[in-house]
Amino acid sequence: MSHHLIIQFITWFVLCYFVLLNGGYLVLNMLSLRALHRKGQEAMLDDLPRVYSGLEPPVSILVPAYNEEATIAASVRSMLQLTYSEYEVLVVNDGSKDGTLEVLKREFGLLPFPEAYRRRIATKDIRQIYRSTRFPNLRVIDKDNGGKADSLNAGINAARYPLVCGVDADSILQRDSLEKVTEPFLRDPAVVATGGTIRVANGCEVTGGFLTKVGLPRNVWALFQVVEYLRAFLFGRLGWSSVNGMLIVSGAFGVFRKETVIQAGGYRPDTIGEDMELIVRMHRLLRAQRQPYKIEFVPDPVCWTEAPEDYKTLKNQRIRWQRGLAESLNANWGLMFSRNGGVPGWLAFPFMLLFEWLGPVVELGGYVFMTWAAIAGGISWQAFATFMFVAIGLGILLSASGLLLEEMSFHMYPRGKQLLALGAVVLLENLGHRQLNTVWRLIGLWRWIAQKESTWGTMKRKGDWQAGTPKGP
Repeated sequence: MSHHLIIQFITWFVLCYFVLLNGGYLVLNMLSLRALHRKGQEAMLDDLPRVYSGLEPPVSILVPAYNEEATIAASVRSMLQLTYSEYEVLVVNDGSKDGTLEVLKREFGLLPFPEAYRRRIATKDIRQIYRSTRFPNLRVIDKDNGGKADSLNAGINAARYPLVCGVDADSILQRDSLEKVTEPFLRDPAVVATGGTIRVANGCEVTGGFLTKVGLPRNVWALFQVVEYLRAFLFGRLGWSSVNGMLIVSGAFGVFRKETVIQAGGYRPDTIGEDMELIVRMHRLLRAQRQPYKIEFVPDPVCWTEAPEDYKTLKNQRIRWQRGLAESLNANWGLMFSRNGGVPGWLAFPFMLLFEWLGPVVELGGYVFMTWAAIAGGISWQAFATFMFVAIGLGILLSASGLLLEEMSFHMYPRGKQLLALGAVVLLENLGHRQLNTVWRLIGLWRWIAQKESTWGTMKRKGDWQAGTPKGP
């Protein structure tokens, strides 16, 4: 094969790859529009007064905490004020080295409480179980350090209720979040897991553990992530959910049937992306058993979380995300193209494999090759312009569609200046930040291949996160 033919072949391969990548996301966008339209038709029922029927399934909220003394009290208070008929809060102190346990004892009047602890999932040793003298639905488990997955497993073992909800210790739930995220379990007994929307809290005001004013961050890194989260949740996960192909429920806010999680073996402590790995494993096992089930994304229950505001922390987060994706897919090859794989095995898994797992190699390689080929005269500048339109122009369109879905459905950012700022970010995010993110993902893929040690590390947080002071405009 001649040098010219090789260049032409690679050129067409790169173009087709980017067309398929962005075309796939456009299809997900269409599916999301349909799902949101259906949701809007049902929204009129939300305006009726909420009457608790007593049929709402009781929920155990699991809060893994490691060195969270600065924020844990406000987080737990916010969870104790959720509008829900019956639930408990289980804080799992994962061997914190700071004053997390002391803060909990002081703020909530904890006393040791002897109770039977059935270890249905293997975990690190439990030191003590405490019960609050002020809030009968609050318990605290103090255990040896084993990581987030191990803490969630310990919480599942101690949970009294049939549904378990994992929430990060630094997250803020809206008061009605639990009501909305559990609705699918009432509607359909086949539902085994649901997930809600995660939004960036930077720039918002938090008072008494609740978000009181929605705003945008001044920090440019956090601002980029506002658009990223809109795109990822409002048409990424919503689109896959509409065809029962969603392969991830965010660890920051997800609800599961406890027995299904136990049957699947619980969270894996030896993986970074324990939230995605559990969902992919549940798909694989339930498909193999030919058991009817649904895993749904519910777009309107919102969990607010603080996003990284510095280059190093954001880079490390994205590297870990990519490695977690690789671990999750690699551990569950049996799902792909399996006899009873359905949408998860025949569409979602291959899509994640080609465009999310291996995507950084082709995307970054495509930018480098097409730029070199255009400069060296291997392809015409018209072909290079076509590539840039497909790679960047369609990317801008996808980001804009995420913003449009937000504005049409939820209108979280009502001020004109906020929408103008987000519109500018939609353009800028695809002209550098997206490519930088691809580099970070490539590093994560390489670290997984090289089997380099990696942990979640420390998230740098601002001191005013839950102090009730504004964090931006």
